[in-house]
Amino acid sequence: MNIYKERLALLREEMKKNGVHATIIPGTDPHISEYLAKHWQERNWIAGFTGSAGTAVVTLDKAALWTDSRYFIQAENQLAGTSFSLMKDRMPDTPDIISWLKSELREGEKLGLNPQMFTHQQFTSYQKSLSSKNISIQSVDLIDVIWTDRPALPNNLVEIYEEKYAGKSAQEKLKDVRAEMQKVDANIYVIASLDEIAWLLNIRGSDVNFNPLVISYAVVENNSVNLFIDEQKLDNKAKEYLDSIGVWVKPYSSITDFLSQLDAQSKVLFDSTRLNQSLYEALPSTAKVIETLSPITLLKSIKNEIEIEGIRQAMIKDGVALTQFFIWLENNIDKSITEYTVGEELLKYRARQDLAKGPSFGTICGYAANGAMNHYSAKKDTAALLGRDALVLIDSGGQYLDGTTDITRTMKFGEPTEKERKDYTLVLKGMIALSCAKFPHNTRGSQLDVLARQFLWQNNLNFGHGTGHGVGHYLCVHEGPQNIRTDENPTVLQEGMIVSNEPGMYRDGEYGIRIENLILVRKTEKTSFGIFYEFETLTLFPIDTNLIDRTLFTDSEKEWLNNYHQMVYDRLSPNLSEDEKSWLKEKCKTL
Repeated sequence: MNIYKERLALLREEMKKNGVHATIIPGTDPHISEYLAKHWQERNWIAGFTGSAGTAVVTLDKAALWTDSRYFIQAENQLAGTSFSLMKDRMPDTPDIISWLKSELREGEKLGLNPQMFTHQQFTSYQKSLSSKNISIQSVDLIDVIWTDRPALPNNLVEIYEEKYAGKSAQEKLKDVRAEMQKVDANIYVIASLDEIAWLLNIRGSDVNFNPLVISYAVVENNSVNLFIDEQKLDNKAKEYLDSIGVWVKPYSSITDFLSQLDAQSKVLFDSTRLNQSLYEALPSTAKVIETLSPITLLKSIKNEIEIEGIRQAMIKDGVALTQFFIWLENNIDKSITEYTVGEELLKYRARQDLAKGPSFGTICGYAANGAMNHYSAKKDTAALLGRDALVLIDSGGQYLDGTTDITRTMKFGEPTEKERKDYTLVLKGMIALSCAKFPHNTRGSQLDVLARQFLWQNNLNFGHGTGHGVGHYLCVHEGPQNIRTDENPTVLQEGMIVSNEPGMYRDGEYGIRIENLILVRKTEKTSFGIFYEFETLTLFPIDTNLIDRTLFTDSEKEWLNNYHQMVYDRLSPNLSEDEKSWLKEKCKTL
């Protein structure tokens, strides 16, 4: 029997023992993380699907997995032979998970959920939706019992993140957070998000891939901070540092008991989209709960001047690494280079840079039709050979002590077709339009999104992902609360926020195109109409001009691109050899 079918059979036996008729297994952890320690990869274990977005749902006789358009092809391949059916999320004929469960379950039956793996908001929403059919939810951990060889949680050492990179001390950040607590009359603030804990306490770690995070919980009180963490992660230096900033260290697993023993009249602040249900259930029933957007989310998203200058320096290092890498790639394109090789080589060039700490996510290199899969991940044994006959899309990023980078470039080493040029130019025009945006105070990302899509829409084309996401500072490459996408988001763009600018266009079975820079929101002018903002482009690397259809390019777009390329050359060339400068000068020549 297929291993996933065996695991499904074990899960269903456990469901029967607990009297539940269905369960949902999300691709997340108790901290609602994007990248998971192996210990928490329950959905991968039960279904075999490894994409970053996807949710498995199992009843006593059916199994299905929901994922979005980025992963349709990957999911079809990985789910083959597992008994899981693919549910194409957000497609017209696909019901959402709760609608599907309501059609599959009878009135009065039970849904079993592991409360550690769902936010309080999700749990409450599910309860409300299912109540119309009298389907109840039972908090139960079904996977842990049957996953007998489950990997242990990592216990890597905590790193202290120096103030010269962070720009603010932990004490200053705690003062800011307590001021926000005071505004809502809270005396307890429960934090489960790993990036928020890392930012607040100026600590970093290596417990998950790509993001420098430490598995832990934190509870901030008016005069103290409690950090729930495996003490093996702390060397003497870390213990002394935490003690110096008023942090009490407690065992990671003791968070539930700690919350249950809070004063019955505690006023507890938490973000219901970030706090898992098991922690909520641990709170005293008499405590006053204050559900609001985590104050750290916004504080963290607005970068201070030291962080901003750090990311500018990180972009120079990243641009140098990319220049050296692409010279290598051009020189070796006819020597059996694969999509997988690209990722390995990029790591080497970035690792040579000062303050480099690794990749900020797994490199996406898609050649020809593989480029049409937004989050394609090349495998060593099946990766395609690069050549001159098709487009290649490379999306990559680096972690540096002074900043986090994320860049996508699309190119062709042979002669482009007319269709490729047109598609590429429409994407580039949108990227430039967003780069040039000026906008008033209180503008949301959803109000700017059309700038990046307008030229595609005019040609009956579109792309299925967001245009921009927030980016952390030596933290997560994807962070909020800000973004630029068609979905409504009440968060307004504020000075100091960094977002990506990455429109794309994907033709299934042919190629993918995406061009991405990181941009910084900065104030431009105050007039009688209010304060206005603009974007500063941070990313430093040439955009392929060989793919541009110049008949579609306006004079103002040419001017923007020429000015951008001049900036790229001016900032990178002092750090390059003469041969590297010559290569870069050719790539940055004026149109």
